[in-house]
Amino acid sequence: MTPAAALKKLMQRPPVLSVACAESVTGGNVQALLTSVSGASDYFLGGITAYSLDEKVRCLGVNRAHARRANSVSQQVAVEMAVGACRLFDADLSVATTGYAEPARAHGIKVPMAWWAIHHRLGGGSAVVISGCVEVTGEDRVGVQLRVAETVLAELVAYVRELHGARKKKARRKKAPKKTAAKKRAPKRR
Repeated sequence: MTPAAALKKLMQRPPVLSVACAESVTGGNVQALLTSVSGASDYFLGGITAYSLDEKVRCLGVNRAHARRANSVSQQVAVEMAVGACRLFDADLSVATTGYAEPARAHGIKVPMAWWAIHHRLGGGSAVVISGCVEVTGEDRVGVQLRVAETVLAELVAYVRELHGARKKKARRKKAPKKTAAKKRAPKRR
């Protein structure tokens, strides 16, 4: 089963969650993978490929000063992109990617790499954020973009699977009968 098909299966379970995407290095590949299965429109709201610094700032609310210092490639930029995608599409979950699809010696990058982030909006203004970095060797530019997209989609599937597993356990705990200690009663006298 492909990660996109696995995500669809997971997203059909209650509670229904929505997903959005913000991409840079992957150039739309995450969105393409998400929509490669029929019925993705039930949970995938949309995505943005914000390739330039100006678009990351304007559309996603990325901090310009930090992004400029990091050439738009850092864990913080990935997280801000994910937060921005949730806000832009009013989604429950979002994924984001930013990185280098090929070596960039001027920036000290010898191996293609990307930062990714998953943002899950919870009630009351709180959120869960997961992020990571992936390096890809032995691929051309297009291969790197696809491998990064597959990696972030696999991470999203793992997170949603864990989320549903945690909710299942919580539901089982609620349904389990409470154990009560038996009380001895003195015989009634009449």
